[in-house]
Amino acid sequence: MNNGVEVNNISKRFGKTEALKGVSLNASSGRITGLLGPDGAGKTTLFRMLTTLLLPDSGTAHVAGMNVVEEYKKVRANLGYMPQRFSLYQDLSVEENLQFFATIFDTTVEQNYDMIAPVYEQIAPFSKRLAGRLSGGMKQKLALSCALIHKPEVLILDEPTTGVDAVSRKEFWQMLQMLKITGLTIIVSTPYMDEAQQCDEVALIQNGEIMVKDTPQAIVEQFEQPLWRVKGEDMYQLLKALEAMPEVATVYPFGEFAHITFRNTPPPTEALESKLLDKGIAQPECAPITPDIEDCFMALMKRQNNETT
Repeated sequence: MNNGVEVNNISKRFGKTEALKGVSLNASSGRITGLLGPDGAGKTTLFRMLTTLLLPDSGTAHVAGMNVVEEYKKVRANLGYMPQRFSLYQDLSVEENLQFFATIFDTTVEQNYDMIAPVYEQIAPFSKRLAGRLSGGMKQKLALSCALIHKPEVLILDEPTTGVDAVSRKEFWQMLQMLKITGLTIIVSTPYMDEAQQCDEVALIQNGEIMVKDTPQAIVEQFEQPLWRVKGEDMYQLLKALEAMPEVATVYPFGEFAHITFRNTPPPTEALESKLLDKGIAQPECAPITPDIEDCFMALMKRQNNETT
């Protein structure tokens, strides 16, 4: 896997905080590997080690076949990195930023323009505008162009869609789908569970540990219990009523609904709605549903917590 990523039993501690606990992860070329988890799960710490900005306490990592500690200079030359926050020079124009990053990697915009063309052409009409005056979506495209200008073998994106509008998020994932066709290895972290479906494979991370890694469909198929969604006029009272029912195993709020599982066979819909009415829940609505990645994440997190207590 010369142009991929291989992480073996990586650990990292900051004082008393164990940020990563023996993490292992592989990412192949021509595929998008998603790293999904909430803030503080360990995503950025892992990425900082893959990009040679942090040293692991133990374990090894290889990017494009090169050790991130022993061959860090070669890794940097073959790696494209887009950090969480917009980190380009805001007092330089779009064009000047791109030329600057090309120069750093001893290349030119003209030499590698074919690599960035699908992305850059969307912001080319604003090439003279200062980067600091761009919209969130345009900043995103400029940062991606700068990360690709030296034709890296591996592209690492740390929560690239955080803080941008829904249209820009959709466009960004469309660009990644085009890029993976070139054989690029793409690893992207996100706190948005709905973005998992855009990835070829997904690793769910929590408390510095990978809970599962598989295709999105395979992860969903591992959800073992029947899942229902429940709605009522007062969400707080609804959650309290559901948690008090002995037949209900888990309760999690999901927008205007609560998602629940049962300890045994689910009761008839009418019976559950009747119980909720008896508990003072107005206009309850109950129905079985198909789980998604977020439901799986919550179930795995609960299992992880039970194993550590």
